[in-house]
Amino acid sequence: MENYLIDNLDKQILHALMANARTAYAELAKRFNVSAGTIHVRIEKMKQAGIITGTQLTINTKQLGYDVCCFIGINLNNARDYPQTLIKLEALEEVVEAYYTTGNYSIFIKVMTKSIDHLQDVLINKIQAIEAIQSTETLISLQNPISRTVMP
Repeated sequence: MENYLIDNLDKQILHALMANARTAYAELAKRFNVSAGTIHVRIEKMKQAGIITGTQLTINTKQLGYDVCCFIGINLNNARDYPQTLIKLEALEEVVEAYYTTGNYSIFIKVMTKSIDHLQDVLINKIQAIEAIQSTETLISLQNPISRTVMP
């Protein structure tokens, strides 16, 4: 099912589920003028093809007290240090995303902290304490005016 090509109905289903993943199949069927069985089959095919990989709960991080979002570019001492460094970064709850990149940094991470003091602690006592990390550059996000996923 690797080469499953989505059609307009699949796109409509994906758009609807991206807006509200809890929408009932019967409601989708009524909206798109097909049977609930058709909706079920289409969703299962998209799951098997790896297009739909799960559902997520969206959380307002500010409501949980995480007021500081930043991005940190990391330079490693050696490229061979990447796997072990990634394991150590993954163990830090403040690290919410990581990317292996080209360009100026070996790794680019997104970090969420409760305050600037918390960020300083994470940076100095957790991230920069990882021996394989040669240097870091921190960019603090002032706002996130665009946040979306790719639309099918």
